[in-house]
Amino acid sequence: MSDSTPFAVEMREITKRFPGVLANDCIDLTIQKGEIHALLGENGAGKSTLMNVLAGLYLPEQGSVYIHGLPVHIDSPRTAFDLGIAMVHQHFKLVMNQTVAENIILGLDDPYFAPLKRGRFRPLRLDMQRVQRRIVEVSEQYDLFVDLDAFIWQLSVGEQQRVEILKALYRGANILIFDEPPRS
Repeated sequence: MSDSTPFAVEMREITKRFPGVLANDCIDLTIQKGEIHALLGENGAGKSTLMNVLAGLYLPEQGSVYIHGLPVHIDSPRTAFDLGIAMVHQHFKLVMNQTVAENIILGLDDPYFAPLKRGRFRPLRLDMQRVQRRIVEVSEQYDLFVDLDAFIWQLSVGEQQRVEILKALYRGANILIFDEPPRS
């Protein structure tokens, strides 16, 4: 990678405090496109706190964040999502009595999701075959296969985690944060 290629993620001097606790003290983190990183440390070391800053769940008291070389102010999970950042939480955000496909499109303004084409109106009639074809495309691209018609309650923990990953990728995320490492 050349010196002129910006980092996918650059966090500079991130400081985050909670009452009586300094969770992150001037932390720097750089990640190039295509890299996979694991943050290791004791419980309470600040790993999740740092990732929650990147995901927009916490605001740092100090520091700056750059995404693909551009300075950004991530003040909410929605802002992070708009920047292509998604977090797969340790405790999944799935509706157990809905199917995999229904969970993946739940809450989308455009269930057929075309990245960079936001602000469209919801269709009057949902074409689930069209939705499933698009999910299958994403699933094949990343080798993340799961039965789209299965209900979440029928899936193993590893399969549920794949659904969360597929949901993020379907929505256009290009930076994934895992609260816990994926299981298969």
